[in-house]
Amino acid sequence: MRGFITRLGFGIVAGLILATATARADDDKAEKVPLDKVPKVIMDAIKGRFPNAEIESVEKEKEDGKIVFDIELKHEGRKYEMDILEDGTIVEIEKEVAAKDVPEGVTKAVKEKYPGCTIKEVMEVNKVKDKKETPDHYEVTLETADKKKKEVEVSLDGKIIK
Repeated sequence: MRGFITRLGFGIVAGLILATATARADDDKAEKVPLDKVPKVIMDAIKGRFPNAEIESVEKEKEDGKIVFDIELKHEGRKYEMDILEDGTIVEIEKEVAAKDVPEGVTKAVKEKYPGCTIKEVMEVNKVKDKKETPDHYEVTLETADKKKKEVEVSLDGKIIK
């Protein structure tokens, strides 16, 4: 009887792990959305924040059980990315930071962790709450010394997060 209960418990745990992995895999799937199929509420949110936006791509995905539209755009010559919930709520805005404007602590942390790397792009990630944008961290895209592309998250005070 004990063996049966152990196998039953193992089966339940294995099933839960599989279900969780499957749910996460579903969260990772992004679906490209043609511009003419982007919901009006999403377009209104984009144009409300970036009136002259040149939208480059729109993807719809599920994150933490919520539908999120991931927008890539250019506005006044600068690259931006936005995450917008399906009800039109903007939750995150990333803006490209020119190399000369990247905080020294961010560059130093990346160069120390990845000696010989080349920084390709830096995006300032801003969380949005009640339409107020607050800088949260930086996403640094780099090429390592052995020519591998990597994205690194760095805190505002220059510590590697991920």
